[in-house]
Amino acid sequence: MKALTTVSDPVYVEPARFSWYEKFWLKYMNDKRDLPFIHLLTAIHILVIPLAIVLYTPLLNGWYWWIAYVPYFYFSQLYFKGPFGLMLHCISHRRLFKKGKMWIYDYVIWIVCPFFGHTPETYFVHHMGMHHVENNMVDDASSTLPYQRDSLRGFIMYYIRFLFLGFIDTFLYFFTRKRRKFYMRLTAGEISFYLFCVGMCFVNLQATLWIFIIPFVFARMVMMLGNWAQHAFVNLKDLEDNTINCINTKYNNKCWNDGYHAVHHVRPAMHYTELPTEFLKNKDWYAERKILVFDGIHYLHVFFWLMTKRYDKLAANMVNINNTFKDDAEAIAVMKERTKKWSPPATAGQGTVLSHA
Repeated sequence: MKALTTVSDPVYVEPARFSWYEKFWLKYMNDKRDLPFIHLLTAIHILVIPLAIVLYTPLLNGWYWWIAYVPYFYFSQLYFKGPFGLMLHCISHRRLFKKGKMWIYDYVIWIVCPFFGHTPETYFVHHMGMHHVENNMVDDASSTLPYQRDSLRGFIMYYIRFLFLGFIDTFLYFFTRKRRKFYMRLTAGEISFYLFCVGMCFVNLQATLWIFIIPFVFARMVMMLGNWAQHAFVNLKDLEDNTINCINTKYNNKCWNDGYHAVHHVRPAMHYTELPTEFLKNKDWYAERKILVFDGIHYLHVFFWLMTKRYDKLAANMVNINNTFKDDAEAIAVMKERTKKWSPPATAGQGTVLSHA
């Protein structure tokens, strides 16, 4: 295990000056700290969307099409996919654009999102309307509780269910609670995407398959893999304790401090640049509740080592704040206990709401 020495994850640093391009966008934005999102969207509009349009045209055929698709796949599904997905997460929690300029946000949701496998509106509705409300409890359509979380078979079952039934489960969640605005937005986004893909198949089947349909399947796998790792360790004595933190990792620099997931669930509206400071401020609280903190690794490491049951690797990268665990063996025992499949008890009582306020 590791000692907590320093945190190197990104915090906001005011630039010496803003460029003319940044000054232009600042007129439309709520928070200058979100300018990196504008740079990301600009790069996407230079490197991803134009090439996707070209791939739909008759300009490229045969091997020339595939030669052009390789860099498209790299930029859209590898290089930008993580930053875009976690930008979507950030702007779901905090409005990127000022009132009256939300049409720009709608453009991102309805036009840009499908290039990365995100159906319009679905992420916001699922994440804000259900996931943070339920906090991975049994009514959450993406809950990890019913699965053995160090089992590849368990993850495959989890992913397949969400891929084919996630829309239905989420719809029913809102429908049974009479939250019409949410289930209508969800339905509009999902059905519109499906109809769009069907129509575009008649325009160019190959391009539609590789630009929209396969990335959709891939995106849902990536999101479920991330959610699985983020909520793999559940305190069976208090189910609300089910998140982790991953600190001091390059992933946090690329994906807007997404590693601070336990902090985020406590303070969901907090700006991503404030999360490292918030974590340090309340590190004793996290240690007291034995909320697991990993140093130098991210969710892919957590997922892979869970699937291969390399708890020794996880323990070696765990931060032992205030000597919470006396040794690796105790930490491993806690991790193994928290990855067990949860079954509902005979009586009610599933824990208390997280708060360190």
